[in-house]
Amino acid sequence: MTFILKTHTGYADAALILNEISMKTPVSVLRLPRGPDPNSRGFDPNSPRFIALCPTTLSSSSSSGAVDEEEQRLRSDLRERFLRTLLLMTDKQVEFNMHEKVRVRARFGASDIDVLNFQVSGLETPLGVQKEALLRCQDVISCSFEL
Repeated sequence: MTFILKTHTGYADAALILNEISMKTPVSVLRLPRGPDPNSRGFDPNSPRFIALCPTTLSSSSSSGAVDEEEQRLRSDLRERFLRTLLLMTDKQVEFNMHEKVRVRARFGASDIDVLNFQVSGLETPLGVQKEALLRCQDVISCSFEL
């Protein structure tokens, strides 16, 4: 089938006109890597992604052994407090303050091992309510909940 277009200079074959228009290069679909277990939960600790996101060594500017041990103890205490806070938040209404002065409320579910995402239910946003959602931790400035 041939389409004929009328232009200001006369008639032109549409196939010729369409061939002259350059098409943009299609973009491939990004596929997330599958985890090592059958349920795709988690990543191989030897993978480059895991190593980049979860450094296993503590960096310290001092070379003193006593200072390193004190820093490690403090980090351990802070990590324990943070994990206890996540446990307390589970199944409670939490208000998240996010960038661009956005405030959302949701029932907190869980965090992934890297603490990169929070799983929430009943997310109340300015645009409506989402039954289930993942919040990127990079987007969260602070969060609060009732004890």
